[in-house]
Amino acid sequence: MDDHKDDKYEETELEKKDSVSEEKKEDDSGSDYEDVCFICRRPESKAGKMFRLPNHICVCDDCMHKTMDTVSQFDYQGLLNNPNMGNGGNGQGFPNISFVNLADLQGDGGIPNKQKPKKKKKEKAAEIDIRDIMPPHKIKQKLDEYVVGQEYAKKVMSVAVYNHYKRVATRTMDEIEIEKSNMLMIGPTGCGKTYLVKTLAKLLDVPLAIADATSLTEAGYIGDDIESVVSKLLAAADNDVERAERGIIFIDEIDKIAKKKNTNSRDVSGESVQQGMLKLLEGAEVEVPVGANSKNAMVPLATVNTRNILFICGGAFPDLDEIIKQRLNKKTSIGYSAELKDKYDKEKNILSRVTVEDIRKFGMIPEFIGRLPVIFTLEGLSRDMMVQILKEPRNAILKQYQKLLELDEVELLFNEEALEAIADKAMEKETGARALRAIIEEFMLDIMYEVPKDDNIGRVTITREYIEGNGGPIIDIRSRSAEHPDRLNVIQQPADGS
Repeated sequence: MDDHKDDKYEETELEKKDSVSEEKKEDDSGSDYEDVCFICRRPESKAGKMFRLPNHICVCDDCMHKTMDTVSQFDYQGLLNNPNMGNGGNGQGFPNISFVNLADLQGDGGIPNKQKPKKKKKEKAAEIDIRDIMPPHKIKQKLDEYVVGQEYAKKVMSVAVYNHYKRVATRTMDEIEIEKSNMLMIGPTGCGKTYLVKTLAKLLDVPLAIADATSLTEAGYIGDDIESVVSKLLAAADNDVERAERGIIFIDEIDKIAKKKNTNSRDVSGESVQQGMLKLLEGAEVEVPVGANSKNAMVPLATVNTRNILFICGGAFPDLDEIIKQRLNKKTSIGYSAELKDKYDKEKNILSRVTVEDIRKFGMIPEFIGRLPVIFTLEGLSRDMMVQILKEPRNAILKQYQKLLELDEVELLFNEEALEAIADKAMEKETGARALRAIIEEFMLDIMYEVPKDDNIGRVTITREYIEGNGGPIIDIRSRSAEHPDRLNVIQQPADGS
């Protein structure tokens, strides 16, 4: 009896060793990327077991059988044995047709690893732990370090993101399924929409894809397919499908796909794009090209489920304020209780009064708006906010220039009046925070050019007069005295900046 037990034990041990060795062979056979069929371009997870041909060419079982069935209909032995093949021959075979020489096909089926989907690991991917998700107040605290103002927008985004990743972590709560909290951001140009999303993705350490809605067109027309936004997210996640399915997609300039008014031509980049995006926003399995923006026969496809992808749409929505004013002015009439027509003309933050009806009137279809339940607005930047943006955030523009000059052992200072002058100039341009960088680049050009020339310069102070073109910066020269080698002597430049 004991001998039989020992024999069975040895057999089970051998089986285990064989299975382990087979798994090792599978792991050692290639990299982390799946093989792709040379003919149909399907990955191994979809097409099944591959036939490995010379020069790393893989053909799936279906394509191999189809090829054999096609060839078997003809006298393929005659084709192969015909020495005059390709020259018209002696009536046997097909003229001007030759077989592909496998030795001429170099590389891994013509597909680099960057364009292959990653293999799905057998063990389960690490689940998101609810305790590891930052609560809304901590997310907002982190955003405060980088973004000035926009308190309401930061609060809404923090709560929406927190709820979304709780939904991903729990999947289902008993029998209650939590809906996605996709967002729609409305705000004037340069108010920080894209910067908010970039900062948020960096804090959460999730893959982020930023797409431009203006390049999207209906399927079959020149431009990017709607699925290309998911393809960009897959590329940002290093072609790891499971990681991409927890990422964030930010679609900018969403107002540019509004319905065109009073037009009889086909609207291939407007309403049709909104309709095509409905399934993406709600959650569906879509086949996206790996390493390319459009589907074609030479690009492998991967299946991505958008159910847990957070979509954030943003746009400036020009002239939306006029639509809001028209709605608010409906109450105007004649009499003592009537409101004046110009009552809302001077209201700065008129966009905060936006409703779904206003967005629908702008040109967004109701089904599209319904899949973006979290709608919020961002304020236009004021003069005081411009000054704060210059100096307060962790990655402030002035801090960047101070760091650049610090590498040359020169201290860069800005008077408070100089900051106000920069803010005034930026307000005139009406392009939001983007104007600040352009203005600073302009007046810092001469300083960045001249400072490396003279090792005696120790400090540069920017003044209001220099910003306005009426004077020059204050240059502090290092003292050469032996008693106080580190002391700075103040020498102010003349008004002409020479």
